[in-house]
Amino acid sequence: MNGDGRKNAPHRLSSRLVQVAFLAIVLLAWFLATTRWGVSRILLPNPVNVWHQLIDIVASGAFIPDLRITLGELAGAFAISMSLGVTIGYLISRSRYLIRVFEPLLAAIYAIPIILFLPLYVLLLGLGPASKIALGATISFFPIVLSTIAGFGYVDRRLVTAARSMGANNIQMFRYVLLPAALPVVLAGLRLGFTVALLSVIASETIASFAGLGHHIVDLAENMDTARMFAYIVFVIAIVAFLNAVVSTIEGRARW
Repeated sequence: MNGDGRKNAPHRLSSRLVQVAFLAIVLLAWFLATTRWGVSRILLPNPVNVWHQLIDIVASGAFIPDLRITLGELAGAFAISMSLGVTIGYLISRSRYLIRVFEPLLAAIYAIPIILFLPLYVLLLGLGPASKIALGATISFFPIVLSTIAGFGYVDRRLVTAARSMGANNIQMFRYVLLPAALPVVLAGLRLGFTVALLSVIASETIASFAGLGHHIVDLAENMDTARMFAYIVFVIAIVAFLNAVVSTIEGRARW
C-alpha cells in the first residue's frame, strides 16, 4: 500500500463505521417502534418478522419469476438507451452547431418528469414488458446522450490539432485521442443511465403492470401482507445495490 493509501485507510474505516452505526440506529428505532412505542404492526411490521419473510423468499425462490421479468425489462431498456444515446450523442458532438442546438434542448427535455407519460406508453404498448422497456429506455436515454455529447464534444482542441498535425486519420483520431479523453464522462453517463433505467422500470411496475418485482410489492400491499411486502422491498434494495456495485466496478476497470 502506498503512502496515500495508508493515509486514507483511517478515513475509509471511520466512514464505514459511521454507515454501520447509522444502519444499526435505524434498525433499533424500527424494532422499538413496533415493540415499545405502539406503532401498529399492520403499518410497520416487526423487523424480525421481515427478516424471516426475507429468508423464506430467498430460500423458496419465490422471487425468481418476478426478478426475471424485471431484469429482462431492464436489459432491454438499457440496451436501447445505450446504443441510441452513445450513437446520437457522438454524431451531435461532431458539430459545434449541433451541440449548441441540441444540448440545451435535450437537457430541457430531461428535466421533465417523463414518468408522467407512462399512461400514454401503456395505451400504446399495453401493460406488459414493452411499455416498461420503452419508458426505461426513454428516461435513461437522456443522461447517456448528454454525457456522450459532453465527453466527445469538449475534448481539448489542442489534442486534436496536435494529432492532426502528426497525420492522424479519422480512425486514429477516434482511437487515440477522442475515445480516451471522452471515456470517463461517457462511462459516468452510462452508469447514471443504468441506474435511471432500473428505477424507472421498478417504478412503472408499481403503477401499471401484470408482473415484476414492483407489481408484486403493490400486490402484497393491497393484501395487507406488510411483513412480506417490506421483505420484498429490502430484497429489491439489495438487488439495486448489487447491480450498482457491479456497474461501478465495470466503470472503474474500464477507466484503466
